[in-house]
Amino acid sequence: MVEKTELVELLTPAGLTLLDSIDVDALASDPVSTVARLREAGHAPALVQAVLTQARLRRKAVTKFGDFASRMLFTEAGLEQATRLRVAAVHAGRFQAAGIRSVADLGCGNGGDAMALAALDLDVTAVDSDEVTAVVASYNLAPFPSARAEHGDAAAFDVDAVDAVFFDPARRTAGHQNTSRLTKPSDYSPSLDLVFDVASRLPTGVKLGPGFDRELIPAEAEAQWVSVDGQVVEMGLWFGSLARAGVRRAALVLSAAGSDELVSDADSADVDVRELGEFVYEPDGAVIRARLIGQLATQVGAGMVSDGIAYLTGDEAVQTPFASVFRVLERWPLDEKRIKRELKERGVGTVEIKKRGVDVDPAAFRKRLAPKGRGSATLILTRVAGRHTALLVERVTSDSR
Repeated sequence: MVEKTELVELLTPAGLTLLDSIDVDALASDPVSTVARLREAGHAPALVQAVLTQARLRRKAVTKFGDFASRMLFTEAGLEQATRLRVAAVHAGRFQAAGIRSVADLGCGNGGDAMALAALDLDVTAVDSDEVTAVVASYNLAPFPSARAEHGDAAAFDVDAVDAVFFDPARRTAGHQNTSRLTKPSDYSPSLDLVFDVASRLPTGVKLGPGFDRELIPAEAEAQWVSVDGQVVEMGLWFGSLARAGVRRAALVLSAAGSDELVSDADSADVDVRELGEFVYEPDGAVIRARLIGQLATQVGAGMVSDGIAYLTGDEAVQTPFASVFRVLERWPLDEKRIKRELKERGVGTVEIKKRGVDVDPAAFRKRLAPKGRGSATLILTRVAGRHTALLVERVTSDSR
């Protein structure tokens, strides 16, 4: 937990030096020894608490901020909601490509997006309504001469003083830890009414959750769903010069292999259902959220396995960054006893279970199968041409074809 008293202890030369001296891996493996060492060295309990809290958050932040995490401060809630630095760089690139020079980051959190904007030499004013969070953002932005953080109300910020705005509305309850997700967009802060009003006048970007109600997406906005290493992390709305001409739906897939994107001027219609082929495609979550499954199906020459089911099937394995490909080895009815017997005969002890369109809890189903053996297998539980079906499959890679 990060509170004002902890920041007072931490934001001193001695506090920051002590924080930088902590071996975060050693802290994770043996926290008792780390605490004992710090106390034996004579450090005050409040300082020890503040330093250990930040050290733990820095270690956790590596997945989002990489090496930068070791030089940043965080609140727990701010880190949970923070944009991954790789995604923030994509955001910033839009503003640069549009010729924007000054940006207000309203609802800046710990300052990840503001850092990415400032790294491109844009003039950035980052604002957060929480005082502690604003102080943390100010520390993180200190290395960037063109950026500053303020404690203030995003709704009261004079947007006419900047070229463009980036909003990251608070989608969780107030606080620095143990916050809960807000399920109603009307409860976001700042409100979407304010956000969309600004977007009608200025180039605007808005970061929202991937499950945001599509019915609330303004017709003039470009909606882009982003996945990182297979996890859908956000849906961004882009307005004015930040939106691309002719693009209203986009699925951006970021992975170790690079960056790939499907774009369209609208949702793409599903293709026809066809008989189960030798291969099954599992579209990336960003493609599913963007409703571009039909476009992907056309690219790989596949059809739907069943109406309303986000699996595709075809006779060839076409490698694509937008889907995982599986070879179908066996097809069985979705009968638990049958599946258990088949896996036992094959000596399968490790089972990966994927499912769509069937009322099955994968963890509970796996437990009931009680797999034993040295082998491993992947099951897809779904509907094929409307029938509940279990598919025994193996993943296809470019090396395995």
